[in-house]
Amino acid sequence: MKRIDFTTLKLFVAIADLRSLTRAAEREHLALAAVSKRISDLEAQLSTTLLYRRPRGVELTPAGHALLHHARHMLDSLDHLNADLSEYSVGIRGHVRLHANTSAVIEFLPDDLSDFTWRYPQIRIDMQERLSHEIITAVRDGLTDIGIFSAHIPAEGLAIQPYRRDRLVLVTARDHPLASRQRLAFAETLDHDFIGLEQDSSLHALLHQDSQRLSRPLRMRIQVRSFEGICRMIDRGMGIGILPARAVAAYRESLSLATVPLVDEWAERELVIGVRDLEALPLIARQMVDHLVGAETREREAAAT
Repeated sequence: MKRIDFTTLKLFVAIADLRSLTRAAEREHLALAAVSKRISDLEAQLSTTLLYRRPRGVELTPAGHALLHHARHMLDSLDHLNADLSEYSVGIRGHVRLHANTSAVIEFLPDDLSDFTWRYPQIRIDMQERLSHEIITAVRDGLTDIGIFSAHIPAEGLAIQPYRRDRLVLVTARDHPLASRQRLAFAETLDHDFIGLEQDSSLHALLHQDSQRLSRPLRMRIQVRSFEGICRMIDRGMGIGILPARAVAAYRESLSLATVPLVDEWAERELVIGVRDLEALPLIARQMVDHLVGAETREREAAAT
């Protein structure tokens, strides 16, 4: 089969939308005879009829419907290509899509991405905060280039690399009975009301799994969507919570909070980076992955000097 040019595909989509050769010719600023010849040539090239010619217009044949589906997809891809390439003309040199969970967004990515954009000032980053299981699905479906999520969530089919570790701590109001403890186990907290993240979050799942292992109910009093919401409710004495230590640090000065280390093994969590195929990523996305993977090592080296 010979190559089909995009002008003819665009014309065919116009005919399908308007159900008329005449109106399509007017919309595309072409002569009716030229439109008719292009479509006849296309049908001859494909060896199939694409349109039923009716007295009051045209209708698509089954082959025409099949072509329309692919034509729309190809023209949409061409639009995206033009949009991406147009960014280079205004100084942008790459576009990376990144989905990350709340812990990564609050604790690590502000510094890590700031450092990366300082190195590559012309890059554009499209970052969205999502739940870990949503991130894994988005990476699998090609809706994002890079995902950052909790390591304990199954992510079959993705290429995984370590990113960061965070330590979970108990968070209480400063006058809470547990606030004076030096350290404690999760089991010792289960007689108290909890303020936590929404049910689909990986942190909620982690706490729920361990409470089930202990055969103790998790007294989840209120569930919210943000770490800040949890901290503010704890500050008001509405319950206790378990959050990443670095995330709580952002609210320690403005709120009356205390933190107590947890001795449970699962309290040290690992965040990972997941992609579908590292080699298939654009160069700038691969560079971002390399930068993020090395962030923790660079931080330790900087602290040692």
